[in-house]
Amino acid sequence: MNRRKFLKSVTAVCAASGSLPAFAAENSPPPAAARAKLPQRPLGQTGIKVSTLALGGVIGMQLPPSAAHDPVALAETALDLGITYFDTAPSYNNGQSETNYGQVLARRRGEVFLASKTGDRTHDGTFRSLEQSLKRLRTDRVDLIQIHGISANEDLDAWEKPGGVLTALRKLRDQKVTRFIGLTGHDSAARLLEAVERYEFDTILTTLNPVSRRQAYREGLLPLANRKQMGVIAMKVMGGGNGCLVAGNPLQKVLRPYHDETAHQVEASSLIRYTLSLPISVAVIGVASIEQLMTNVRIVRELTPMTLAERRGLEQLLG
Repeated sequence: MNRRKFLKSVTAVCAASGSLPAFAAENSPPPAAARAKLPQRPLGQTGIKVSTLALGGVIGMQLPPSAAHDPVALAETALDLGITYFDTAPSYNNGQSETNYGQVLARRRGEVFLASKTGDRTHDGTFRSLEQSLKRLRTDRVDLIQIHGISANEDLDAWEKPGGVLTALRKLRDQKVTRFIGLTGHDSAARLLEAVERYEFDTILTTLNPVSRRQAYREGLLPLANRKQMGVIAMKVMGGGNGCLVAGNPLQKVLRPYHDETAHQVEASSLIRYTLSLPISVAVIGVASIEQLMTNVRIVRELTPMTLAERRGLEQLLG
């Protein structure tokens, strides 16, 4: 599918719903509140700077709107507080996360570095996946599309074949449907490292926190990504979606690839400081409420980097 046909399909759906993307406002200046920027860092060698704190697409952003929860207000507030990086994926509650973001992007697309993902590994399936994502997001492009959830048994050879996901993503980049290509994973540091060594990516989204089971990501994968000048995006900063490393949060006896329970817990500020003291670009943190969002923003605004000794101490404590 060429870009014209691809975008025609996206626009037709938006028009049918009575809500065309607000592309004309792309170059409009952001509101005054949004210009109060958080600290920013380069996203690898993309030439783009992003806020050091990103809004995660799970937790609050994947929930449908209700009387008790307004995901659109959550995303609007994030923008107003200076967060420029929005993270999402089609698999987050069957596209609900992207749909929620779309309500904001239709009006404020020009203020956002937008990152989504594809879980498909085929050429045609990847095109269909991104087409559906764009409809939900109410835009004609993403800034970053990522191969989602690299597993230990990933067939890396298939990616670059004519029918593979990487072949599709390169075409989408050529067609300017995406600017950059990345990959994500928290299941196998070894498989991620192999993928980064074999192929050229702009970014990597992976798990970086102080627990010992993530040591291979910190000490093997992260240095490789830095050497290749990739933008490094941290996730599971607080041990997983339920923040199981944060003092006072209940431990979750769930699948271990997704959560990093330990015998000890610490303050959220220590975990955020730890991760942002690593050589990374941005930390993705999901929040359940505007109150949590504002707390995280305050921590980042007031952040002083951890020394190496402080980081090692936290690693030893949480081990």
